[in-house]
Amino acid sequence: MKQIQPRIYKGTRDFLPEDMRKRNYVLSIIKEIFGIYGFEPLETPSIELWDTLSGKYGDEADRLTYRFTDRGNREVGLRYDLTVPLSRLIANYPQIPKPFKRYQIQPVWRADKPQKGRFREFYQCDVDIVGSPSVLADAEIIAITNDILKKLNFQKYKIRLNSRKILSGIREISGARREEEILICRALDKIDKIGISGVRRQLRDYKISSNSVESIMEIILFEGTSEEQLSRLKDLFTSSKVGLEGIEEMSTLLLYLKEYQISKEILFFDLYLARGLDYYTGPIFETNVEEPKIGSITGGGRYDNLIGLFSGNDQPATGTTIGLERIITVMDELNLFPNNLSTEVQVLVTVFDESTLPYSIRISNRLRNAGIKTDLYSGKSKLRGQFGLANDKKIPIVIIAGPDEKEKNEVNVKLMKSGEQFKVSLIDLIRKVQSLLVE
Repeated sequence: MKQIQPRIYKGTRDFLPEDMRKRNYVLSIIKEIFGIYGFEPLETPSIELWDTLSGKYGDEADRLTYRFTDRGNREVGLRYDLTVPLSRLIANYPQIPKPFKRYQIQPVWRADKPQKGRFREFYQCDVDIVGSPSVLADAEIIAITNDILKKLNFQKYKIRLNSRKILSGIREISGARREEEILICRALDKIDKIGISGVRRQLRDYKISSNSVESIMEIILFEGTSEEQLSRLKDLFTSSKVGLEGIEEMSTLLLYLKEYQISKEILFFDLYLARGLDYYTGPIFETNVEEPKIGSITGGGRYDNLIGLFSGNDQPATGTTIGLERIITVMDELNLFPNNLSTEVQVLVTVFDESTLPYSIRISNRLRNAGIKTDLYSGKSKLRGQFGLANDKKIPIVIIAGPDEKEKNEVNVKLMKSGEQFKVSLIDLIRKVQSLLVE
């Protein structure tokens, strides 16, 4: 048989145990905070019917969605995000009590160009509230984001805030047409990649009138505190009902976030923030770190009309994605992971030879029944090689159970870090190992 070259699809990754320890550390904190805020877990299928996914995100996202025909000649796709599947699920299960607070941690797929912090298969950690029109729901989502980043020891980050309603107001007073609003948002969403001049050029490429382009740029280039910017916009929006609604919601949101004790140094009202997906309808939010330059590490917003595409009745909803892959990338570069993220295995029980194997099995069972994470050696190496394995895997405690130990119903305990070794009776083994693991 011809040998197969071992390789993986570009934009995907293998996760070795040392990678998984970091991922599990971050995920444990994310799940902990989600649970503290009263959210419950949920999962949806990896594959959705194409008409479920298509036309919800925008043309660019549709192009990046993996689409294929299955053996039953059905048009299907791998999910692009977790928000559209959630909206479909809510329509499928209208009996779910509202407001419904769910979190979902699953992989998604995008046929994107792989680069630093960007992959074709990656995990999203979503948290959403369905059924609440209150800005309090948006504030809670932002508070969750802040609590997670603080718990992960992030220091220098900004949570950027804006509103699609405010952007609608800017579009209205600029004289641009309603159908050009999505194009305006898409151009603004690219500012980190193409800069201010690039945004202006992109707007003109979209055939938006020069007067409208200059009006839009004049408004969003205004600098000042959040309060100063909102006050100025309020004066400009006298003829824009939707713009005034956006200002009122943003003012209320900032008030609630103050009660959540989120520092003003972290919150940043940013008129450039647009979020590229088409389904947003109200407040939008995104988190960026100062270093390294990697794009947003969280992002979301309100999407009050998306569920109605499936159920026929709009339902208010808001949520965000915590970008697991980018967060891990940043934490690696900034050395934010704890130093003690070693192997989860706490004890290696050695095997002296075939005659002592039943004794080693009995010891392993005792340790495991006590909740101690135990590896029973199953290879062919002698004791020296078994010590080498424990050293390579950074297993802190090794149990030696040879013929002499078996005869006396005891074991030799070796502490790998110090090299210290001592005898312990089988009766006292659990208590001793537990005390050693606490030290």
